[in-house]
Amino acid sequence: MRFSLGQFISQKQIQKLAPRMIQSMEILQLPVLELQERIDQEMTENPVLEEIEQESAELEGAEALQAAEQSTQTEGEQELVVDEDSNNADDFERLDDMDQEIPDYFDEVPRTSVNRVQEFSDRYHDTMANISQRGITLYDHLLLQLRELDLEDDLFAMAERIASTLDAQGGGYLTIPLESLLRNDLDDQQLVLAQQALVVLQQLDPVGVAARDLEECLLLQLSEKHPFYRELHLLITNHLEDLEHNRLPLIQKQTGMSIEDIQLIWEELRHLNPKPASSFVEKPVVSVVPDLFVQKDDNEQYVVTIEERDIPQLCISDYYRRRLKAADANSDEKEFLRRKLNGAQWLIDAIHQRQATLLKVSQAIVDHQYRVIDDGLEAIIPLKMQQIADKVGVHVTTVSRAVDDKWVQTPRGIFPLRGFFVGGTTGDDGEDVAWGNIRTKLQEIIDSEDKAKPYSDDELVRQLKEAGLSVARRTVTKYRKKMGIPSSRQRKDWGKTAPS
Repeated sequence: MRFSLGQFISQKQIQKLAPRMIQSMEILQLPVLELQERIDQEMTENPVLEEIEQESAELEGAEALQAAEQSTQTEGEQELVVDEDSNNADDFERLDDMDQEIPDYFDEVPRTSVNRVQEFSDRYHDTMANISQRGITLYDHLLLQLRELDLEDDLFAMAERIASTLDAQGGGYLTIPLESLLRNDLDDQQLVLAQQALVVLQQLDPVGVAARDLEECLLLQLSEKHPFYRELHLLITNHLEDLEHNRLPLIQKQTGMSIEDIQLIWEELRHLNPKPASSFVEKPVVSVVPDLFVQKDDNEQYVVTIEERDIPQLCISDYYRRRLKAADANSDEKEFLRRKLNGAQWLIDAIHQRQATLLKVSQAIVDHQYRVIDDGLEAIIPLKMQQIADKVGVHVTTVSRAVDDKWVQTPRGIFPLRGFFVGGTTGDDGEDVAWGNIRTKLQEIIDSEDKAKPYSDDELVRQLKEAGLSVARRTVTKYRKKMGIPSSRQRKDWGKTAPS
């Protein structure tokens, strides 16, 4: 197989992708908290890096962002290849020229203004408002409910004692014998009291709490008004182990139910919660710190700004820059400083590039999905990463890295940037419709159908079309199955076999 010169050069470029280019890609992908950690690590390892105050770097940062934005215009067409070892001297010359032309570029600057501090404070308050608070324990939750009941003191005390033994981690089961909670194991009156207290607890929320085993837990959740109460009760009391080992023919033989009916009832059984208190298990709180903020400008247009409060603004130490030119500096010291200066400038450039790319990509996303901010997620429309890449002028992989694990704070709340990308189709009115909205409409249609004459998939297609949504039959079938909705014949059979 022959290769053209262009193909050969392209392959060589990929093979020689410089470590600094890889570093730029990695930095683009980092969310704000991880970027802070990366900068802290770099500052520890590189003595020539120094941090300057936010406001003092604003003018410099704006110029750097503008330059970085211009560089992203051609980023999608080619990856710049840099050989680190062979270009150290060129990079240093660039730094030295910059020092001569703009002597204040690396210098220290004034501290942050009061107005800037207030702006950061407001943003910090908004961010903290989105952090989940620590929930109450299962014991606290049950105790609150017990106090609302008009219980005798001894019954309340016994119920509280039992509640204190329930473990949310294990699902809220009573795993010890009631007798072990009595002051006197031989006291029948105390045992009766404990049994009464257990009944009280088992009537509280969450439904199924304080069960002594899985069978009791599921039965506590089963309402006699359920259309398949009789079949569910039968499977729970006699065939849980058979279901666990998929012994459906045995269940069929012993109950007389068809395999298909057993599977349908089994699906209903899966809606019950085997660990009803699991929601009270304390989980680590994950703080979502937005990288971006969206607000309306004077023209009522949504404008994206980038988070800079917690990202250190870096500069190159004036001391080490001058030390490199010192007459008494030996060759080893100079070589060390050249490498560190080169690495420091690469990092600064990579951060500026990250900010510029992230800002352009997110603004393009908001421009496309602004209705989500106005009306909520139900207004989301189809969007592919390639569309944003084409609009911004970068490669689609750059968009993917830019939105990865990034969050944007809007007047409607905090959203993940990646969540704005959804598939969809075009409605009869020419408007784009997201698949999530189609699934919601499909569920509404099935919920309102006549259960004696449920809609076939072809009829569901017609119903969706009447709602202005043109969807293929195979798409309806696929989403119906994904949503756990049986076929029309199965739904009709359920209606026939429902106990009176």
